[in-house]
Amino acid sequence: MGGRLSMLDTMFLELEQVDETAHMHIGAALIFDPLPHGGTPDVGALRDYVRGRVEMLPRFAQQLSGPRAGPLTWLTWEPAQAFDPDVHVHHATLPAPGDEAELHEWLGDFWSHRLDRHRPLWELTLLDGLERGRWALATKTHHCLADGVGSLDIGYVLLDASAEALPPHAQPPPDRDNELAEHGNGRFWLSPGLALRGARAGVGAALHPHESLDRVRAAVELIVREEVIGAPRSSLNGPMSGTRHFATVRLSLADVKATKRRLGGTVNDVVLALCAGGLRHLLLTRGEELPGSDLRAQVPVNIRSQDREHALGNELTSLFVELPVSEADPLERYRRVVERAEQLKAGSQRAGGKTIVDLADMGPPLAGALLARSMFGDTRMFNLTITNVPGPQQRLYAFGAPLVGVLPLVPLFAGHTIGIAVLTYAGQMVFGLNADRMAAPDVAVLAEGITRSFSELRPPEAKRPRRLPAVRAAS
Repeated sequence: MGGRLSMLDTMFLELEQVDETAHMHIGAALIFDPLPHGGTPDVGALRDYVRGRVEMLPRFAQQLSGPRAGPLTWLTWEPAQAFDPDVHVHHATLPAPGDEAELHEWLGDFWSHRLDRHRPLWELTLLDGLERGRWALATKTHHCLADGVGSLDIGYVLLDASAEALPPHAQPPPDRDNELAEHGNGRFWLSPGLALRGARAGVGAALHPHESLDRVRAAVELIVREEVIGAPRSSLNGPMSGTRHFATVRLSLADVKATKRRLGGTVNDVVLALCAGGLRHLLLTRGEELPGSDLRAQVPVNIRSQDREHALGNELTSLFVELPVSEADPLERYRRVVERAEQLKAGSQRAGGKTIVDLADMGPPLAGALLARSMFGDTRMFNLTITNVPGPQQRLYAFGAPLVGVLPLVPLFAGHTIGIAVLTYAGQMVFGLNADRMAAPDVAVLAEGITRSFSELRPPEAKRPRRLPAVRAAS
């Protein structure tokens, strides 16, 4: 028998039951240059590649013990009865000319479809036909299996730190004695050691009663605050169609860091300020009256210990961050973002959010279902999700071809028509904008607003942004 799902893992399954238009998978599109001798990999070779490396991620050869948890019974991970990579690894070709518009259109459709809960909860598609002879690996992994903050899904296990990678059958076997093998000691970016999750909330409560009391108080403060002062009404929230479309904004990480050094704060403050500016532009373009209070973003925060950096499952909490979209001055908007971030660092919201989940983890799955619907199943708590994941800055490879870009996806909770995922890789910062096709058809306007917001914050002496060509979203 496999491991039991945690309450947080179970909640992500439950959230799909709340609203059939909500899809709880994370994902990414990994963009590669042509192979060293030209062309793209063969899908058969990719399936063999996956077959040779999937033992590094044993959970990816497991499936749920049932399609959903019962009120009093937990789901567990069980070996797949007939695991076959051919069922999970597919091939597709973009229509000509294979540029960014076609790529965004294809990704929007790929991410519009749920994963089959009767199989291991992931898919991988080899996508060729991209312009300049490029190709991509598009991934889809259920949030109950991996949390985007951990940046671990089936696509990443195929990546190497060198173009001269060993073939799958020649790889050294996983070190089962260590939870996480030393990072950076060979060809792989991700180490193969994956292990059991740690002690549950009840154990911590018994060993540290005073700390637990503080966490309970923080949880109560969070619940009271969010119940009394709900997120403002906005056109960002409402009924969804279940179909998605996608856009990106790509910036130079060096330019983002230069802006941070000039203005103070952190890279994450720059990200939130750019999102606030982009959302302001979107709402004004819609002719919407700006909310009297700030929009509220749900921001996932990684709470993994360093020795569990790439463990499977979900180990995160949420911060609820106000975005000053009503502020017209970009510098004042940035100052308010930094000020709010400092308040959150000094406050108890992070501990409170984790405690809510930990307390539910001590009860039956029914408690998690109720918690999921309360926190994420409607629009009372927040207006949208923004996640910022720092990726590796060294160049990575697959089949000897360099990875030149990563386009990230964050799922949309029920009633939340737009989500923003930000990922940095090899000197680039990419904003992945996931939107409901019917409820938010103007996602390109948000992309334009983020780009404009960045130009307003950059040092006046700087030249044009070092970024990829203008963003285009599928219509």
